[in-house]
Amino acid sequence: MTSEKTKKRNGLTTDERLPVKMLNDRILVRHGDAEGERRSSGGILIPATAQVGKRLTWAEVVAAGPNVRSMEPGDQVLFNPEDRYEVEVRGTDYIILRERDVHAVAAERLDEGSTGLYL
Repeated sequence: MTSEKTKKRNGLTTDERLPVKMLNDRILVRHGDAEGERRSSGGILIPATAQVGKRLTWAEVVAAGPNVRSMEPGDQVLFNPEDRYEVEVRGTDYIILRERDVHAVAAERLDEGSTGLYL
């Protein structure tokens, strides 16, 4: 007796409608841009094959675990793309990070104690 929303993977049955809750200090982020070609601020197209050393990237927080203190869903976070785990949830690709792997947070709510840096 299986429904349409139930799938069988690796011998285990999973229900795609189940909610997902992040645990501990983990955050789930959605990477806005496709990893590939990008444009410089001057409008120059930079191909995906161009060698860029240790470039950090921004992503939007979708969910946060109960022990995450510095960020909330909707915040933008800066992280190293090499320090991540990729996961697909309901057909959408996400990245799982630890809070300690995030280098910076950008959010409207942080304006109170501003350092003078604006993105």
